[in-house]
Amino acid sequence: MDFVGKRKWFFIFSAILILVGVVSMSISPRFKVGIEFEGGSALSLTFAQAVDEDRLRSAMSDLGHGQAVVQRVGDTGVLIRTTTLEGPGNDGGVSERDAIEERLTEEFGTIEISELSAVSEAVAKETIRNAGIAVGVAALFIMIYISFAFRLMANSMRLGVAAIVAALHDVIITLGAFSILGKVVDLEVNAMFITGILTVVGYSVHDTIVVFDRIRENTARRVSRDMSTTINISIMETIGRSLTTSLTTLTVIVALLLMGGGTIESLLYTLLIGVIVGTYSSIAIASQLLLVWEERGMNPFRRREEAEA
Repeated sequence: MDFVGKRKWFFIFSAILILVGVVSMSISPRFKVGIEFEGGSALSLTFAQAVDEDRLRSAMSDLGHGQAVVQRVGDTGVLIRTTTLEGPGNDGGVSERDAIEERLTEEFGTIEISELSAVSEAVAKETIRNAGIAVGVAALFIMIYISFAFRLMANSMRLGVAAIVAALHDVIITLGAFSILGKVVDLEVNAMFITGILTVVGYSVHDTIVVFDRIRENTARRVSRDMSTTINISIMETIGRSLTTSLTTLTVIVALLLMGGGTIESLLYTLLIGVIVGTYSSIAIASQLLLVWEERGMNPFRRREEAEA
């Protein structure tokens, strides 16, 4: 199969996916954000028996929390995310937490509030900043590592750049997908999402390095004098491994989603999208970018000695 010959179509397809995501992210609300990024309260409840989520949302709406997000956790557990709950106040009235507990007890019977957590707006903003720094630092160290690992090759830094571009491609598409899903099915961007993004970056780069290493080996063996042929052969030799690894990972992710991982739903969906896009980018983006550079007379797989001769 001629992957290299279809690189323009790969670039067009990726551009369309990115454009759709960017358009969605430009429309308010850009994302359905969790309390970690917006501030608010989270209630972890355990009921005596399974409850209907629609009835639970209706009860929360009656209490003035119509925007509350209700997620089932196991058979009788429920996680409710809503705006910051107010205390009893100076007049000694009932706190919002107590009001919710009283109302839900009347509606559904005995309940237990096992956890109540709150995040202020200031902490939420700091979380966003730290998340951005974490992704940036991870990208920098990955670039340095790849440049060092391929240091015997000419222009080794370009391999690191290509891998990071492919990883950013995956992150942007995943962000766009979450923006769309947040509008359609209320899928949240939260702390679990950041964990998933960092995992996706690592997975994408790992898959890209496998392809790069095979290209380097085939270049040293001189399987072809044409770089496009060498890259295409290398992709064909590694695609079986990439697809097998991806399918195995996706099987586990889908199984966890079907079993009902409410508290890690954002993580699972991030991995689901990221693994698919990451496998695609290692074949269709990173390797093809190297070929574009080669066609401009900048072959990064020549040894330094050959490049300096």
